[in-house]
Amino acid sequence: MYSQVIDEQPVSSDELNAQEALFQEKIDNDIKIEPRDWMPDGYRKTLIRQISQHAHSEIVGMLPEGKWLTRAPSLTRKSILLAKVQDEGGHGLYLYSAAETLGVTRDEMYLALHSGKAKYSSIFNYPTLTWADIGVIGWLVDGAAIMNQVPLQRCSYGPYARAMVRICKEESFHQRQGFEMLITLCKGKPVQKAMAQDALNRWWWPSLMMFGPPDADSVHSAQSMRWKIKMNGNDELRQKFVDVCVPQAELLGLTIPDNKIIWNEEWQQHDFGEVNWDEFYNVLKGNGVCNRERLKARVDAWEDGAWVRDAAKAYAVKRQRSSSL
Repeated sequence: MYSQVIDEQPVSSDELNAQEALFQEKIDNDIKIEPRDWMPDGYRKTLIRQISQHAHSEIVGMLPEGKWLTRAPSLTRKSILLAKVQDEGGHGLYLYSAAETLGVTRDEMYLALHSGKAKYSSIFNYPTLTWADIGVIGWLVDGAAIMNQVPLQRCSYGPYARAMVRICKEESFHQRQGFEMLITLCKGKPVQKAMAQDALNRWWWPSLMMFGPPDADSVHSAQSMRWKIKMNGNDELRQKFVDVCVPQAELLGLTIPDNKIIWNEEWQQHDFGEVNWDEFYNVLKGNGVCNRERLKARVDAWEDGAWVRDAAKAYAVKRQRSSSL
C-alpha cells in the first residue's frame, strides 16, 4: 500500500494548510495528481470510493448481458456480445488497478462489494427479459456511461484519467453496437419493433438514474467537482443525455415513455418528467429486482475461484524458493 511505502512525518496545522493550498493550486492549473504525490485523506478516500464503485459496476455489468450469450440469435450477434462482455471485464481490471495505486488492495475492494458495503451502478439490478434489452442496454446504458465517463478523461487523478481513455473508446463501440441492433429490430417485423419498444419502456427511467441524484441532494458532488474528481453535475449530464436520446428515438420510430418530454424553445433543451427517486434509493439499499441475484453471482464466483488463487500463490512460493537455492 502506498500509505505504507511513503514515509510521512507528522506535520503542523500550518504545514498541512500549506500542503492543501499547493495541492488545490495544482488541480486548479490542471496538473495531474500522481500516486506518490501528497494528497488530502478526503481526496484519497473519495477516489477509492468512486473508482472502486466504477470497477464493481463494470464487473457486475457483465451479468445481465452474459446470460444472453447462449441465446443470441446468430453467430455474429453472439461474437459481438462476447467481445463486449469481455471488454467490460477488462474495464473492471483497469479500474481496480487504478484504485490500487491509492493504497487499497484488490481483495479489500472485493470484500467491500461482497459484504454489501460498496455500491455499484443501480442500473445492473434490473433484469434482461428479451434480446431487445441487449440493444437498449447498448444504446441507453452505455450511452449514459459515455456521457458520464468522457469528462473523466480530464479527471485530476492521473491513473484514473488515463484508464478512461481506452474505456471510453470501447464504450463508444458498445453504444453503436446497441443502436445498430435496435435499427435492425425496428426495421424488422412488428413483433420485433414491439419488443424494442417494450425494452425502451423498462430501461428509460433507470438509465436516467445512472447520473445519480439531483445535485441538490448529492452528498459528494460539490467537493468532488472542486477536486476535479468529477467534472460535471448530475443534472447537467442527465439533461444532455435526454437531449441526445430524443432525436435518436425518433429515428428508430420508438416512443420514449415520458409524456412530459417537450422542446423548450427558451432554454434550447428538452423538458422531461420527474425521475422516481424513491425507486432509485430503494434499489441502492439492495431491494431491486436483481440485487441479491447479482451479489450472489459475484460471491459464488469468488468462492469457486479460491482454488485458482491458492494454486497461483503456491506456485509463486515454489518459484521463489527455487530461485533462492
